Amino acid sequence: MISLKHITAAVVLFAGCFTAFAQGERSNWYFGKGAGITFSNDTAKAVTHSRIFTEEGSATLSDKDGNLLLYTNGITVWNRDHRVMPNGNGLMGGKSSTQSALIIPKPGNESTYYIFTTDIQAQSNGLRYSVVDMTKQEGNGDIISRNNFMIAPATEKLTAVRHSNNRDWWVIAHRWNSNGYMAFHVSADGVSVQPVLSNVGAVHGGPNSKAIGYLVPSPDGTKLASALWDASSNFEILDFDRSTGEISNPRLLKGYEEAYGVLFSPDGTKLYGTANGKGGGKAQIIQFDLTAGNGDAIANSAVVVGTSASPRVGALQIGPDGKIYVARKDSTYLGVITNPNEKARDGMYTDDGFHLVGRKSDLGLPNFPQGL
Repeated sequence: MISLKHITAAVVLFAGCFTAFAQGERSNWYFGKGAGITFSNDTAKAVTHSRIFTEEGSATLSDKDGNLLLYTNGITVWNRDHRVMPNGNGLMGGKSSTQSALIIPKPGNESTYYIFTTDIQAQSNGLRYSVVDMTKQEGNGDIISRNNFMIAPATEKLTAVRHSNNRDWWVIAHRWNSNGYMAFHVSADGVSVQPVLSNVGAVHGGPNSKAIGYLVPSPDGTKLASALWDASSNFEILDFDRSTGEISNPRLLKGYEEAYGVLFSPDGTKLYGTANGKGGGKAQIIQFDLTAGNGDAIANSAVVVGTSASPRVGALQIGPDGKIYVARKDSTYLGVITNPNEKARDGMYTDDGFHLVGRKSDLGLPNFPQGL
């Protein structure tokens, strides 16, 4: 007779295998000044065939087997052969927008993808989306609809979370001069341009530079974290309802000048952020323990896990190998955090952690949705 213990163990093992096999969509990264990484079997390899040059944001997407589909800086879209797609110029994102682009598959359609874009520093192009049909051009793709308007002005924050039905998506952005987070429902019927609006947390407004900074979901999609860039800036943690799109319970982690990147650990128990000091020159990676208790306890758990020789550090992104990669401005290296689920300790961050073989990082790394 098979015991409950054995069934539970099998379920856990199957879940782990599913996670391992579901990493293919994140296998190819293109970012910075022609930089790239290909992940295969938990091995990261720098590549030099990228056509992208971007100061900050980019997005890439591969198929479940790890084969490249497309990538973009929010303005130009390249196909798997690193050629510009038909109609692939003139998207209204900004290469100096923090999260200039995000790519998600259309629910119920394996050949259609949406590219969402954000303009720089809350300018007039705002938040928009374009549609890619991968059946065109012998499977290389064609943009069949461009720059569909959603809202303006908006900040540079842009992410997505899988709906609780595990089929649809919530695309999440933030209004400018407002404390309004916006969750747009994306289903088999298309993109709803009427968002679920949650007026919570800090107002994102004032000088346009305050539009800068990442917005990311936790691995299970139930929390969000944002970086609010400014001379006296902060990180913010919020709860997210995957069924309704509502955002609540803001907790502010104060006093991190030029906060820029933010990322949850793979197990969701830690939060990492990058901050640079007023005007740069004090580039740090900070860890917060999300199991510490309330907002004050989380704020008090902050530990600097690493500093960088670069004048600024930017995006944080988890690789299929389980390591966190840290963008270093104008560097031929990325920083690397090994074992990011662990509590802060000496040696967990390496500044010259990954060599880009002559290509350079800037402030951004590819933007991926939660729940691929």
